[in-house]
Amino acid sequence: MAFVTHTFEAFYNHDSEILILGSMPSVKSRELGFYYMHPQNRFWLVLSMVFQEEVPSSIHDKKDFLIRHKIALWDVIKTCTINGSSDASIKNVKVNDIASIIKKSNIKRIYTTGKKAHELYYKYCYKDTLMDAVCLYSPSCANCKYSINDLVDNYKKIKTSQFK
Repeated sequence: MAFVTHTFEAFYNHDSEILILGSMPSVKSRELGFYYMHPQNRFWLVLSMVFQEEVPSSIHDKKDFLIRHKIALWDVIKTCTINGSSDASIKNVKVNDIASIIKKSNIKRIYTTGKKAHELYYKYCYKDTLMDAVCLYSPSCANCKYSINDLVDNYKKIKTSQFK
């Protein structure tokens, strides 16, 4: 178990309408300084399939993708004790100020990637945002319960809920 601090900022801009919240970045994401960076994590593949685009490869391309689709990314947890990247091991949680992003953007819908992020959002953040969150399947390679097609079908909610 190690004490870990979330080391990079939320990604969003004033036009962001969809907020996707994870729990805590993986070891690889913390090393590389951006979201869902483990090469076996299926997040970017799934989003690219949902929006029928090429999979963004660089952090710059990923940021462009998010801006085009008005998607913001952050994590519920600011600091915690964790074993590697295992959500099941998370303890001693302090959360990010999720409400602050909502005030500075145009967020209309919140999604969480996985049960742990969903549970922590409702336990610690909902009282400050008063916005319901939809729980998406975790795109983690550790979550082999769902196929890529299952994930794509589940994540299509993001596209259909965008506001024009």
